[in-house]
Amino acid sequence: MKKKVEDYIITIPDFPEPGIMFRDITGILESADGLKLAIDEMVKLLKGVEFDAIAGAESRGFMLGMPLSYLLNKPFIPIRKAGKLPRETVSESYDLEYGKATIEIHRSSVKPGDRIVLLDDLIATGGTMKASINLIERLGGKVVKVLALMELKGLKGREVLKGYDVASVVAYDGK
Repeated sequence: MKKKVEDYIITIPDFPEPGIMFRDITGILESADGLKLAIDEMVKLLKGVEFDAIAGAESRGFMLGMPLSYLLNKPFIPIRKAGKLPRETVSESYDLEYGKATIEIHRSSVKPGDRIVLLDDLIATGGTMKASINLIERLGGKVVKVLALMELKGLKGREVLKGYDVASVVAYDGK
């Protein structure tokens, strides 16, 4: 029987705290077949989408975005934690479960009218994705697709991303 992407995701119960089912994607990354399958599935989700570049959030968005950029012959735009990019940046702060985070993008990476696919490994609460969208839009870009390898539906990230075309390869009902 042919394997599916979710067959490569390792579920660790009660991590980082009791009651949480941690979905570990390193099982995909550590398997050549799993990685190829995951990238191929993301390529399928982009079929028919017209876009100019792929943007990915540090760090797993980089790992998954680079093969997509290569295969689809599109530039890759890194979205990084504050203080990591050397040229002029714009930044966006957002709330985490326990505190705040700030991400940045090079001001020159997105030009007015650019159509961007935003990619990360996970849609949970939607906070990182929404902050990334805000950065892209402030620079005049348009997010034409929000793409994730995995989604935790119980955390309601899609509600935060309402109005955007959101897709995930694997979706879990819980948190």
